[in-house]
Amino acid sequence: MERTLMESKAPLDVIAASLRRHRARTGLSLTEVAKRAGIAKSTLSQLESGTANPSVETLWALAVALDTPFSALVEPPRPKVQIIRAGEGPVIYSDQAEYGATLVASCPPNARRDIYRIVASPGPGRKSEPHMPGVVEHVVLSSGRALVGPVEDPVELSPGDYIAYPGDQPHVFQALVDGTSAVLVSEHV
Repeated sequence: MERTLMESKAPLDVIAASLRRHRARTGLSLTEVAKRAGIAKSTLSQLESGTANPSVETLWALAVALDTPFSALVEPPRPKVQIIRAGEGPVIYSDQAEYGATLVASCPPNARRDIYRIVASPGPGRKSEPHMPGVVEHVVLSSGRALVGPVEDPVELSPGDYIAYPGDQPHVFQALVDGTSAVLVSEHV
């Protein structure tokens, strides 16, 4: 009897998101990927929607068809730390007002974001345990100074600085001066 990934506790939502992401990366249609993997188009559609339970053999065939490692289909991506300092990044200016917008991070497809305003005082800092797999936190420091990011390697931020880091690893927000505030966006993929 063939064991399916659900029986071994591989999360179907991670697999579905990985299949969609890697298929989009290749630019291949559902039909083409299914054909290359030797599976039905309807099966691939169900896998991408998280409503089917794939076998290891099916995922291996899809990994080959998508030219991606098998592990990339069953584990959530591990984002890297990204920092944009105040005054960095591409700015788009308005013709009608003194206004400039800098895109520091775009929302991936099928993601959910929660936005928080943070106000903190100096002290030991807020240490957070890992959140669900695949969570990424984005912080823009509004005022003050703070150490933010992975517990083992936080980064000192000044007003206007941006950092993104894996929220599914231990992380910290530690104000270094009074009047420290920030905007935190928690992204759930």
